[in-house]
Amino acid sequence: MNVHDIPMVIFTVVSQMAVGTFIALGVIQLVLGRRHDAQVREHVMAPVTYAVGPVLVLGLIVSIFHVNDVTHIHNVVRGWQSSWLAREILFGLAFAVAGFAFALLNWFQRGSAALRQWLAALTALLGVGLLWSEAMIYYSLEAVPAWHTWVVPFEFVATAVLLGVLAVGAAMMVTTEVRARVAPPLSAGAAGAVAPTGDAEAVDAVDAVDAERDSEAAAPAASGLMAQIRGRIREINAPTTEHEWTLTVRILKAIAVVGAVVAVAIIVVSTIYVGDLSQGNAVARESAAVLSGGRMLVRLLLAGATAILLGFAVYRLAMTTRLANSRTLVRVVLVTGALAVSGEVLGRLLHYEAMLRVGF
Repeated sequence: MNVHDIPMVIFTVVSQMAVGTFIALGVIQLVLGRRHDAQVREHVMAPVTYAVGPVLVLGLIVSIFHVNDVTHIHNVVRGWQSSWLAREILFGLAFAVAGFAFALLNWFQRGSAALRQWLAALTALLGVGLLWSEAMIYYSLEAVPAWHTWVVPFEFVATAVLLGVLAVGAAMMVTTEVRARVAPPLSAGAAGAVAPTGDAEAVDAVDAVDAERDSEAAAPAASGLMAQIRGRIREINAPTTEHEWTLTVRILKAIAVVGAVVAVAIIVVSTIYVGDLSQGNAVARESAAVLSGGRMLVRLLLAGATAILLGFAVYRLAMTTRLANSRTLVRVVLVTGALAVSGEVLGRLLHYEAMLRVGF
């Protein structure tokens, strides 16, 4: 393993996960918009929006360490007309800026809903540009048999979809857990209603939360930016209703199906990929040997475990788990996400190790 490649491994995986998360979020919002009001959509999906930005910023910062001299980045960007690397940098920065602007407007509920939707669509398009630029950097190298193949764009898209939908699922599950710790879950009835437990302590806790909200609502508007931020955090962390939980598990079931299909596709395509390389020229066969070792087996086993957990454990638990007993489902989703991330990182390490050139 070349240590010099680690920053690019992290950047490509993280940036693709960020793009996949944002696009998955947009698709879910469009579907929900037809059947559910804006307040319900906002409370279910808002935490996912704010998880994308920090992830991408982390990837951009890590990628800088791949450049020998950071002060020369501007020279790379100037070649955007002919360089996929320059386009990758520009699309990455544009995606981060647009995504941050969208999150900021959404957080403070500034601008019209139409403006935020258009900005979200622009951010998604910039993300697609980033994803395609990353793939073309490697596909365009004809002297590298392991990269000049349709499998590279497929792998990058598969990483984005698999990790993107799992990031959405993980964010929703973590949010559910956080809300349960902040205050007990509410039923789908009135805002002051209590979950089916009917526990006296739960009633007191909900009353305390309501009283705190009422007192802060009466505070003067000039309380400052931090007060607005704290108020927004409390809105996001407001107890999940039974109706919102039903919607959450429906989304999670769809995520499980999509993720399982993609994980199986990764196994199938990776097997075909190595077989095709083994039938090529000497360099291609050497690349196939790199991709045929024990680490590729581990990578495929991780993808298989991800598919099994999504298709059986996550999907079936989502069908039967109640809001008051969601902790097991939360943990299974997080473990599945960790397995998927591990598999994609290992696959990307192998991607760079297979960089063997014809004529060198």
